[in-house]
Amino acid sequence: MSLVLPDWLIVSADREPLAGHGLRVVDGTVQAIGPHRDLLDAHPTDTVHRAAGHAVLPGFVNSHVHLYGVLAHGIPVVSPPSGFESFLDEYWWPQVEDRLDQRMITTATEWVCAEMLRSGTTTFYDICEAPGALGGVLAAQAEVVRRMGLRGILSFEATERAGPDVARRSLEENRSFAASVADDPMIGAMMCWHTVFTCGADFITEAAGSAADLGIASHAHCNEGRHEGEWARRNLQMSTMAFYDSLGIAGPRLLASQCVQMEPEELSIIAERGVRVSHMPLSNCEVGGGIAPVPEMLAAGTTVGLGTDGYVNDMYEVMRGAFWMHKARLLDPSTMPASTVLAMATEWGAQALGVERVGRLDPGWSADLQVVSIDMATPVTTHNLVEQLLLWRNGGHVRDVMVAGQWRVRDGAVVDHDSQRVRARVHEEAARLWARST
Repeated sequence: MSLVLPDWLIVSADREPLAGHGLRVVDGTVQAIGPHRDLLDAHPTDTVHRAAGHAVLPGFVNSHVHLYGVLAHGIPVVSPPSGFESFLDEYWWPQVEDRLDQRMITTATEWVCAEMLRSGTTTFYDICEAPGALGGVLAAQAEVVRRMGLRGILSFEATERAGPDVARRSLEENRSFAASVADDPMIGAMMCWHTVFTCGADFITEAAGSAADLGIASHAHCNEGRHEGEWARRNLQMSTMAFYDSLGIAGPRLLASQCVQMEPEELSIIAERGVRVSHMPLSNCEVGGGIAPVPEMLAAGTTVGLGTDGYVNDMYEVMRGAFWMHKARLLDPSTMPASTVLAMATEWGAQALGVERVGRLDPGWSADLQVVSIDMATPVTTHNLVEQLLLWRNGGHVRDVMVAGQWRVRDGAVVDHDSQRVRARVHEEAARLWARST
């Protein structure tokens, strides 16, 4: 039982910050919130964690990451991509994804878990894309995630592009892993396939059916650039999301990531069927995909979370991207206010992943929180704290992080994690990958 007493408490993105308030954590959940003195008087024997000069807010939910992606940071690019299609065909598949092995992936998993923790992320969804790592890679990743103490949902991106054997084994990887973590409170599973241009109708239907049988959700990349929509119109005679709708898959059990180049019809299907969406503003720019119509999706009632895509894994930077880009695209400074972006990075992200009681700090919700410095250039007030955090903080300002009531970061350092040792291993594995790619 412990009390966490910051200068400011942000219970959730839709509530005003509370000055001089803290919270009580019991058995991994928030048991009470209130003024410091009230909490201290009511619970005099609790351990007290004081955080003067700091704010406490919910831990971030990274709704879409590729943990192995860190190994490609700075990789020599043999065939520079000229568009999204060539990004996949000439760069990402042959130079990265197809050359990964299980040791590379588990090493990257440990590094990025620490990276996410240090910048306030407590929950994430990962998509592993590595045909050469099949055969227990998700279980190997799960062991790392358990040791690091995050809440993680893991999946293997099933695809038919690498042949029938990989297609079969990738579906089985998801099925067997999902069954193995069915009762795990911190590790979950999701069925995943790549896209409509790498997976046929029968394969997608089988994958979605397996997910339904296992009681888990499904995930697919959707229209990350123009290529998939154009391919679908040319080969399926309908849009990508209309195709999913025709298969009976477009619904609340589908998480569609990216959703950048969307037709009006597709946005309507997403809203009407309750499809959930994850938004990666920074990586969408990096691959030249475009800017997703997120304000329009939100206005239609769609649940949208934020993700890093394994590109820049500091959610503060991702939030800034979402805050700025849509203002520029719509020529409207009032769109995507800070509170909306924070909701996408916390509670809405959890909803997009189907994770319950995560993303706010009300009593009865999981004690997933971050303690962040508010040593700002200007005064912090009720009306400006959320925007100040979004615009002028980053992972380097996160002092402590708690996941399910356990401290996982103290004074900026991940608990029981040798960052220098892991960095050396990441360098070694990146060098192996880069040597295979040249």
